[in-house]
Amino acid sequence: MKSGDNVIFLGCSKEQQRWGNNDWPPCIVDHVYTITDVEVHSQHTKVSLKGMVGKFNSVCFKVID
Repeated sequence: MKSGDNVIFLGCSKEQQRWGNNDWPPCIVDHVYTITDVEVHSQHTKVSLKGMVGKFNSVCFKVID
């Protein structure tokens, strides 16, 4: 995943959100979003999305480009 990628929201469990202290994604399953920033950590990756405040667990999204 990189800035500018379009991703689809797969859904997110509380455990996925809590891992690494991510924010809860205010997203709709199967909708497309654009990544604006990627923050790689040793055991997880956080993504920021265009037009949204917060950092979200990357496992909740799939690149579609």
